[in-house]
Amino acid sequence: MSAPVTERAAAAPAVPAAGVPGSWRSVLPHLTTELPADLPPESPAPGSGIHINLPMELMRQSLQPREFWDIPQEVAEAYRSFRPTPLWRARGFERAIGARVPVWVKYEGGNISGSHKLNTALAQAYYYKRAGVTELVTGTGAGQWGTAMAAACAMFGLRCTVFMVGSSLAKKPYRGVLMRMLGARVHASPSTLTAVAAADDGSQGNSLSLAIGEAVEYAQTHDGAAFCIGSGETYSILHQSVIGLESEEQLAAAGTSVDAVVGAVGAGSNFGGIALPFLASARAAGAEPPRLVAAESAASPKLSQGVYAYDKTDATGTGPREAMYTIGSDYRIPDSHSGGLRYHGAAKLVSALRHSGDVEAVAVGQVEALEAGRRFTLSEAVLPAPESGHALAVAARLAAGEEARDLPDGVLVCLSGHGYLDLGAYQQLLAGELADSAPDPAGLRDAVRGLARIEDGPLTAAGGPA
Repeated sequence: MSAPVTERAAAAPAVPAAGVPGSWRSVLPHLTTELPADLPPESPAPGSGIHINLPMELMRQSLQPREFWDIPQEVAEAYRSFRPTPLWRARGFERAIGARVPVWVKYEGGNISGSHKLNTALAQAYYYKRAGVTELVTGTGAGQWGTAMAAACAMFGLRCTVFMVGSSLAKKPYRGVLMRMLGARVHASPSTLTAVAAADDGSQGNSLSLAIGEAVEYAQTHDGAAFCIGSGETYSILHQSVIGLESEEQLAAAGTSVDAVVGAVGAGSNFGGIALPFLASARAAGAEPPRLVAAESAASPKLSQGVYAYDKTDATGTGPREAMYTIGSDYRIPDSHSGGLRYHGAAKLVSALRHSGDVEAVAVGQVEALEAGRRFTLSEAVLPAPESGHALAVAARLAAGEEARDLPDGVLVCLSGHGYLDLGAYQQLLAGELADSAPDPAGLRDAVRGLARIEDGPLTAAGGPA
């Protein structure tokens, strides 16, 4: 067991702040197998494709097995307004859950977007601006990514158009207000602006896949515009590595380490950001990495109940098909308050690591997630986003359950965003009105039928729908 550190002070983290990293760190050189190549689009259209106008530097960051990538000066300067982010030992939360080992928290909610999303939004806006793009178009679920993109576009002088999942925008209207304050145009998805929305039969009505599809189509039909995405791409996970790099330095400053790293997974950016630097460091040193545990929504359990197959990344089918753990891009995901986790697939990088056994996955219902968020608020005076509540719930299971005996140095969890615009969800929790929506087994089977499966591996055969 590592030596104890001081209690968290009221106004500052217990662990001395690290510096802002000068480079991002890629895990690509440390993979045991190559990432499966993308396949052609299912529904190709002339001049279409989800990667159209992608800056060459982002392509290189996704493909080259280079470990360290210098952070451009303009991006580093923007980071310094909110980085490094605090890390502390959450002793109050430990007492609240009956933890048997330490629980360390890395908090990413202290910026204008309220989440980790700004780390890659700033980098992408910089690279797109340098490539000559004048407008960025994106889809967003809970709104953190849309807000981050709006802020980054404002900082780098770009126009911004956001398609936000309509059910989430209705529940979180102030997300739309904030994005518009930052100069973005915001449309509820499904909108009246695109053919993909007009063709929707209602099966995609609450889906991030449809919002992304609308953004793809809109970008293809407007001069100077480019589609951008905040979570699933390998380059966006690279940009998020600042989370894990800072965490490693801050834990070292506290004279400790951890045995498990937990993050919530929509497509995988905050989980990849906090977890994969630990994997890269361990493999570079020839050491055993900590357990890397992905917390996902039980309403969209791609990593725990999905199949490893080629699937569409969005509802248009015009982009390349990627190898991912998926519950099917056509599956109607039940509504929930965790809009950022309501995506049908996991990033191809996270999926490959899940397939190789380097990443574990646990599905959590929204009642358990929000209850974990409420306990954290009471014990640590920080209000987590519902998405982050999923990670806290998994961290609580690990730290307080039987598995804790194998985790003596404790658990690190990424609290990826604040929940101040999610108080409606907490109101329902307090009123006893919140319920979980279980996935439909028959619907899951139908949604993945016909997908091209990746060759069977140790995890594909254990738990995916037949």
